[in-house]
Amino acid sequence: MVEKEPSEQKQVDSLYKAYRENTLKLSEIEYGSSETYQIGFRLAKMLNLETVYGIDHYESTSQSLLSSGKNIDIFKNGLLELMNTARPMKKKVQQDSLSIYDYIKTINQPKFIDLSHNLIFNLPAYVINGKFSENGTNTVDIGKIDEKYIGAEYITLFYNRNLKIYSNILNAQLDHNSKRIFLIMGQLHIGVLKDLLEANPNYKIITTSEYLN
Repeated sequence: MVEKEPSEQKQVDSLYKAYRENTLKLSEIEYGSSETYQIGFRLAKMLNLETVYGIDHYESTSQSLLSSGKNIDIFKNGLLELMNTARPMKKKVQQDSLSIYDYIKTINQPKFIDLSHNLIFNLPAYVINGKFSENGTNTVDIGKIDEKYIGAEYITLFYNRNLKIYSNILNAQLDHNSKRIFLIMGQLHIGVLKDLLEANPNYKIITTSEYLN
């Protein structure tokens, strides 16, 4: 399962079919360097899987959307900590001093998952009595915003998207009666999706760190 929407499934099927038949070069398609293709398609082909399923629900919410309010520094300091942790590693990958394998292995360690999860789903709740930035990006319509709890409203935007992704995962599994799921998503999604799936008695989670070790 990859970060493509169910509405894009026909396109994913067509591309994956061509890739399995060695008639598609990933370098020739848009976003061919993304993990959907470089990891998702490659692994699926190695495992001889017939289909790669899209389970994303795309919404866009920028971290700059939450920019004012009481206790905003708590959120901003958390954001700064995440950036100071992630950016040097990304730079090493770009400079070929850190392999993509080691990068993926590192950012999926529990402490890094917790760091990003805390930033999105915990720290914003401290922020009250503020407004969303007019320069920030948000495509999620959740109705009237309660500015007294502006940080909680911010969390709602991310949680709303991830609940829909979770629903797509559950329904894709039911529709195809899958016994195992290999999920490839951006790291910011992992903490919340892991929490949701762990609370579901029908699922047993094997984390990326366990798998790579």
